[in-house]
Amino acid sequence: MLNVLKDLSVSAIVAGFVAVLIGFASSVAIVFQAAQAAGADSATIVSWIMALGLGMGLSCFFLSLWYKAPVITAWSTPGAALLATSLGAISYPEAIGVFVFASGLAVITGLTGGFDKLMRWVPLPIACAMLAGVLFNFGLAVFTSFESNFFLVGAMLLAYLVSKLVVPRYSVLVVLVTGVVWVLLNEGSASMGEIPLALGSFHWVWPEWNLGAIIGIGIPLYIVTMTSQNIPGVVVMKNAGYQAPASPLIYWTGIAGVVLAPLGGFAFNLAAITAAICSGDECHKDPAKRYIAGLSAGVFYMLAGMAGATVVAMFSIFPTAMIAALAGIALFGTIATNLKNALGEEVTREAALVTFLVTVSGLSFAGIASAFWGILFGAIFLVVSNIKR
Repeated sequence: MLNVLKDLSVSAIVAGFVAVLIGFASSVAIVFQAAQAAGADSATIVSWIMALGLGMGLSCFFLSLWYKAPVITAWSTPGAALLATSLGAISYPEAIGVFVFASGLAVITGLTGGFDKLMRWVPLPIACAMLAGVLFNFGLAVFTSFESNFFLVGAMLLAYLVSKLVVPRYSVLVVLVTGVVWVLLNEGSASMGEIPLALGSFHWVWPEWNLGAIIGIGIPLYIVTMTSQNIPGVVVMKNAGYQAPASPLIYWTGIAGVVLAPLGGFAFNLAAITAAICSGDECHKDPAKRYIAGLSAGVFYMLAGMAGATVVAMFSIFPTAMIAALAGIALFGTIATNLKNALGEEVTREAALVTFLVTVSGLSFAGIASAFWGILFGAIFLVVSNIKR
């Protein structure tokens, strides 16, 4: 505990807060849609948010503390999107059964060590190109957001440039404060009084088993969570220099899913975008002290989950342009580093470029996202080029 207190820093705590802010605000609407597709009423949706916040919070906090690395977890956003379009034909208890099954597969994957073996087969330039492709649209969104809110995004960019010269360690904090102040002064101050201050309650539902749903929804949920979330999440940690073994991390996120599925915790996984925010230089210059961001994210996730509807209402005040700009600016350094690592070696440059382009394209087959196909196409190009040489 004394070491944790000694390692505390404002920049790392802010990185954890920004990760939670972006994690909730960027995709909570998709979680609502998934819950509604499962037949959840308003009270049950609050239970989903509470379960997800609790699962992410506990896993972030204790895994970061144990491995002394910023282990950031998240709900499966592509999984939520899949559920939003797939759950309409089954009952709510059967949906819970699907969640338990998919998380159980993640537990098995972690226990067998299969995920670590898979990651050893992916060359670093290919992995970095995939990650750069995943993050690329977030960086691009900073500038496309100008069209919808020129002055807000302009103020945030200006704050970033000035803070990089004066207080580079706290540049993300300066950008966050600038965005919040701008919104409150120009758009959202009157809405603050309308936010309800109340705690929600958990709603436990025992799972029921529908073989068709398990095969048709549970297996795709497992696949998209692994390929679209866990692979990029592991790459973020490896590229930042953290050697925490992937399989135990997958195991513990799977355990969280199995335990919390009856409350609405449909799927947990390693984060990529928010993890990149917590593992870069802007978080802390010393990589050994960035685990504080994981502890911070864990605390804020638990607080956000317990607050339930209050937090969701608060996030609704901030415009999409602000969230997009904050995420993109926070990821500038990470995107640049991954592009450099991906394209630096001539031997792997073309394969890495193909990986990047396929990932950016959004290509999707059989419900599997472009991150997986980017790695596959890049690996094929790399094998062929090696045969030629």
